[in-house]
Amino acid sequence: MIEKLAKTLVELKKEFVKIYDGKSQIQEVIPKSKSELFPIEESHLKLLHEFATANPIYYNSFEKQIGSVNCIVYEGDINKYWLNSIQHGSSKAPFSPTWIMSGYISSLLAKELGYLQVIDIGSGDGRIAFCAKILDLESYSIEIDDMLVDLQNILTSTLDFHPYCSDATTFDYSSLNLSRPIFFVGGLAQMGGVSLASGVLGKINSITNLKNDAGWVFTGTLSQKYASDPKNEAGWGTLIDDNSLKSIQSITLPTAWTLHESDETPYIFAESRK
Repeated sequence: MIEKLAKTLVELKKEFVKIYDGKSQIQEVIPKSKSELFPIEESHLKLLHEFATANPIYYNSFEKQIGSVNCIVYEGDINKYWLNSIQHGSSKAPFSPTWIMSGYISSLLAKELGYLQVIDIGSGDGRIAFCAKILDLESYSIEIDDMLVDLQNILTSTLDFHPYCSDATTFDYSSLNLSRPIFFVGGLAQMGGVSLASGVLGKINSITNLKNDAGWVFTGTLSQKYASDPKNEAGWGTLIDDNSLKSIQSITLPTAWTLHESDETPYIFAESRK
């Protein structure tokens, strides 16, 4: 069901690109209501729309039928957040968001795989942590940029996804009392993601009860403009192998940076080889 939902979202994005004639920096769509193509709980869709409506990144929205699906299109601008995020000396990856619906579907897969907590690393506006909370997973958002954390705090009035303003590579994860967590690592491997993931992996591997029970989600790319990895996994193969992890599943979803590209963004789910 989750893979079918992901494929349907990719097709919706492709149809949207064909008909969209706006000029906004970023844009994305969320189905207006539950349908045969998007059999998502109405209460969940309502919360996804509330997140987008309250999010200062988006300055405009309108209803649009895309194919057979009635949607709300959200238009936004992340320039000031992107610029602020790269000013931090220890920042590993600048802010560029996945789609909200992509965050929901990837969180849905994390829940299906049996994880109990989602930790959104380099979380930007916290959308993945928010989506995980919708699905009754405990969630935590770790973001180094104070402007983005201030933005997240605006959004916690709907659901509290526990934003922390911290460098994820030095954060004390033992303070969260985690059991069966999964870590979503923001940033492509080739754009600071490896450094960020390596730092967090080091912290988690030092916590005995988490070393073998934690899951990982890495944001990959198939674009030829980025250097490939000799062990593949959309740029993450070497890191996965070097840290005694194994890829267990991947799911392909739309993101802001692949809107006009033919290839979507693969999310690589991995776990310890034990």
